[in-house]
Amino acid sequence: MNVTDQLKDQSKDQSINVIELREITRFYKLAEQVIVRALRGVDFSARAGEFVSVMGPSGSGKSTLMNILGCLDKPNGGSYRLDGIETSAASPDDFALIRNEKIGFVFQSFNLLSRTTALENVELPLFYNRSRRLPGQAGKARTYRERAKAILREVGLGDRLNHVPSQLSGGQQQRVAIARAMVNDPAFILADEPTGNLDTEMTLEIMGLFQELNRQGKTIVMVTHEPELAAYTKRTITLRDGELVSDQRAGAGRDAAEDLRRWKKDHVLLAGEVSV
Repeated sequence: MNVTDQLKDQSKDQSINVIELREITRFYKLAEQVIVRALRGVDFSARAGEFVSVMGPSGSGKSTLMNILGCLDKPNGGSYRLDGIETSAASPDDFALIRNEKIGFVFQSFNLLSRTTALENVELPLFYNRSRRLPGQAGKARTYRERAKAILREVGLGDRLNHVPSQLSGGQQQRVAIARAMVNDPAFILADEPTGNLDTEMTLEIMGLFQELNRQGKTIVMVTHEPELAAYTKRTITLRDGELVSDQRAGAGRDAAEDLRRWKKDHVLLAGEVSV
């Protein structure tokens, strides 16, 4: 079965890992005698409903791993199965299909189209979905616009549908980006430093949204260099020198919504003291 047929197959085995990497290697040849080994036999898997953070120092292989997970790059060796689909033999066109239908991207810089509304930004991935079947459609016609509106309401932006990015705060822009990532009901959301351009309050709001989506069953992989953010996830893998050196599952973990409530309370008290 080719990649296109696998994407059309709706009878997925729920026991299959959403992400399954086996012995992944990636190297770059910079000169005749210079080879950079970015990933050295990485094994990693994630089941549906996990919330995983990927950490590591500069040069550890985080970005390379993210590019492979996002089907933006291919490994030199090993196997990457995404939602049961083997991606190692995928063509460039297959990769584009997989990215559109299986992966929801959230970037640090939001990457919204500046002259289009929040609603239009969220609709866009649906126009590239070749299956033309909206999640939960079950044979009934639903417009792309209705789907996009529903997702924006889900992330708390039902009253900002017709605002362009310049009319939204940084946190609201990232909510639009998250809605865009969710609109095709992907196998998982891949977030690259999603709060890097946000202040503390907006960071806690976005992490609270990710936690809520995860409680609803969304699978999320977040690349970050901040241990404070990794504390909001359920599992943290750490890379160093191209190898996976740690894989730790959290206990109860931190609650971003509760931390946000405390932060607001502390700052209200501080503002009162300053005004006296």
